[in-house]
Amino acid sequence: MKTVRVGTRNSPLAMKQTTIVLNLLKKVHGDFPVEIVPMTTKGDQMLSVSLSKIGGKGLFINEVEQALLKGSIDFAVHSLKDMPAKVADGLTLAAIPERSDPADCLIFREKTSLDELPKGARIGTSSLRREFQMKNLREDLQVESIRGNVGTRLKRMEEQGLDGIVLAVAGLKRLDWFAEPTHPYLFLTCEQCIPAVGQGALAVECRGQDHAMKDFLSPIDDSLTRSLVMEERDFLAVLNGNCDIPIGAFAVQEQNGYRFSGFLGDKELEQSFTKSIVVQDLAGVGKQIAEELLNEMDRESI
Repeated sequence: MKTVRVGTRNSPLAMKQTTIVLNLLKKVHGDFPVEIVPMTTKGDQMLSVSLSKIGGKGLFINEVEQALLKGSIDFAVHSLKDMPAKVADGLTLAAIPERSDPADCLIFREKTSLDELPKGARIGTSSLRREFQMKNLREDLQVESIRGNVGTRLKRMEEQGLDGIVLAVAGLKRLDWFAEPTHPYLFLTCEQCIPAVGQGALAVECRGQDHAMKDFLSPIDDSLTRSLVMEERDFLAVLNGNCDIPIGAFAVQEQNGYRFSGFLGDKELEQSFTKSIVVQDLAGVGKQIAEELLNEMDRESI
């Protein structure tokens, strides 16, 4: 077998996620020759600017996708939450492995609970979704933009004297941060802070016409995860979501069906809208909830 070239962002978390995918593939296919091709994306380079001001979703994957389209790599590994609702022409999501924990985590610099934070406490996040929902938990919180990998954000929390930062649980788990946590932390429930679309899931992307590679990757696809996150992505597509709109969606299987929760914030109204329902059939629920939230927002703006 020829050497398989896999592209990914050149960050500790992205490299770890690529290793996770390769280990899943090796369980199916056994050892195979592989070369990891790390890349620096525009999103990694422009850390001092808010994502909403420099292009939003796609900034962490564009360079990797261009390499894929040119044929210089065979497949790519992304965080699904970094992907726009529409996959680039010529490419396909060949596999979405079983999802990790989709929740967010509030890491404290000194305190140990949300209630202990002082009035006007400063919380760091680059996500408008997290900003809106943190203020729903404590309206006095002051949210400041902070970007970079996990280590960079933890360091900036200390240097800037922030009271806390919000990060994805999945990334922290993949980096084994919880094995020896450096700070107190609080898991936010998916009701307290509805996750980003696809949060916790990985996306394995290849060229749509590369049937051999699609066959190679497809065994690590998790059908339930795919069904759930595709409804979330349909929700995103209806809202034309990007990093300049506060959006969250989370679908999960429960004992009595499937629960879908959607979140939409409006910066002008300074309001947010949330809806959660349980359905027996997932199909179409993402679009339905997106349209209902849009209608609710329109009524409030009149």
